[in-house]
Amino acid sequence: MIYLAQLRAQLERTFSPLACECNVTGDHSLTVKLYHPASGQVDLVVSGLNVATLKTPEAVAALIEELRYELQSNSLNPHNPIPL
Repeated sequence: MIYLAQLRAQLERTFSPLACECNVTGDHSLTVKLYHPASGQVDLVVSGLNVATLKTPEAVAALIEELRYELQSNSLNPHNPIPL
């Protein structure tokens, strides 16, 4: 399993200039929030991810691809300035 600080840093590098919050709940599910650090505007929140599945670099890469897809599909932000 990847450490949350490492995951957050990797997501921030990938989705720059967005900031990221990663939180694990008591049932070991992960919530990822991508937002604009200056305004606090949230672009994406994904909850219920199984933290135990993030054991390999390939699993983390798959998560990043899923988040990228979700950002592109986000109808609340049709003019996403983040290069994907």
